[in-house]
Amino acid sequence: MDRDEVWQAIDRERSGLADLLDDLSEQEWETPSLCEGWRVRDVAAHLTLAHIRPLTAVVELLRARGDLNRMIRDTAVRQAALPVRQYGVLLREMVGSRKKVPGISDLEPLIDVLVHGQDIAIPLGRERPMPARPAEAAATRVWTMRGPFHAQRKLDGLELVATDCSWSVGRGSRVEGPIAAILLLLTERRAALPQLAGPGLADLRSRLSGATRG
Repeated sequence: MDRDEVWQAIDRERSGLADLLDDLSEQEWETPSLCEGWRVRDVAAHLTLAHIRPLTAVVELLRARGDLNRMIRDTAVRQAALPVRQYGVLLREMVGSRKKVPGISDLEPLIDVLVHGQDIAIPLGRERPMPARPAEAAATRVWTMRGPFHAQRKLDGLELVATDCSWSVGRGSRVEGPIAAILLLLTERRAALPQLAGPGLADLRSRLSGATRG
């Protein structure tokens, strides 16, 4: 995907997710998401912070004593105090903009909205199909980047193969499934496991014993 295609995909995902958020009940907002310790409301709040100003981000990082994960968590919790009907509005306001946090590629916002969209939809039993081509681009980026997931190191000795598109990485015992499930796997979502198969699945299960990352 070229840069224009990436941002078009981000816009579509943000618009679609805004529609989903507009339809949630009060109970659904409080449902635990796939992210350990995060409600659906917290994940939605986090996604609306994608356009945080650099100076604000620095201030928040200092406030969190330099701990990036703590900063992400704290800012999401504070943003979650907003009325829930504002989240769809805020996501739609981002559509058409290519603004992002300094120091990241264009693919990180795509990863964020694809994966967090599933963090919200799956626990609610809501259908949210993930488009294959953007998912391929996001999965490749997660596989090749270092932090925060370190996928190559953690999944060393496994070959990951998508069954719905031409995509594969790694060497070793085969694990296969839809590219959407593989992207969730690469970002440490255990919810992907029921969609995966292959001789490497038992080994994979043993590696995913920790908490799902937010």
